[in-house]
Amino acid sequence: MTATAAVERIEDGLFRTRGADVDIAFRVRGEGPAVVLLHGTSANHAVWEPVGDALADRATVIALDQRGHGRSDKPVAGYAALDFADDVITVLDALGVADAVIAGHSLGGRNAWVAAARHPDRVSGAVVVDYTPYVEAAVLDELDIRVAAGFRSFDGVLEIEDYLRGRYPAILPGAIERRARWGYLRAADGRWIPRADERAMRQLIEGFRTPWDAEFRAVPTTMTHLRGVDSSIVSEAAWRRAIVDRPDDRWVVVDDADHYIPEEHPLLVAAEIARVLGF
Repeated sequence: MTATAAVERIEDGLFRTRGADVDIAFRVRGEGPAVVLLHGTSANHAVWEPVGDALADRATVIALDQRGHGRSDKPVAGYAALDFADDVITVLDALGVADAVIAGHSLGGRNAWVAAARHPDRVSGAVVVDYTPYVEAAVLDELDIRVAAGFRSFDGVLEIEDYLRGRYPAILPGAIERRARWGYLRAADGRWIPRADERAMRQLIEGFRTPWDAEFRAVPTTMTHLRGVDSSIVSEAAWRRAIVDRPDDRWVVVDDADHYIPEEHPLLVAAEIARVLGF
């Protein structure tokens, strides 16, 4: 990492680091102990907005656009777990935050435990939502196909929202609007395209094939794990195998949920984060 980056305000209350090797966009609000929120593959910081709403009166809530996504930099390479984990420290350093709880969904969950293992002095706790080191190769193959299919253009926001309803049938209506608003931009030809970078998505999905299980076992703090009972990503076998690695962690199966728990049960997720924060 470079020396401590500066912080600059960009659009709609978002900030970005300035001067890092890879500059990261983020939203920060609230006061109190810090929690960093990390989204999943092809998403952005806004998927966490209702969770942040529930925590901002008690905590400093820092929701990132991870590299390759949203308004953050999209380098040609550099999408291994360690790269994402180090970006968290870049943002904490830029904000002058000594340590934080990290909560992450899917890709963000993997990055949360790797950050906790790599930077134990900076990560005071971790909440991992619907991911483990043991997601099967066939699941990752399907994820690769599904994410690639999202890289298309749209006539307008209504078409984007129709597409998102089909792709994410269980997320709340407001989550559809947030994904459409923050996840797409108008191209030079007038059509709308994803802000996430297609090359980055291919690389980070390939990076999932490295399990990072040694780091998972090495996290020194007790972690909290959430799994949707109908998850298409974390099978019961992958969940049970992770429990064997860390039997003293907190393991929560969420009823009436699939993979996208933060956008289906934001208050439940916020309560679990608050529990780790000590509220």
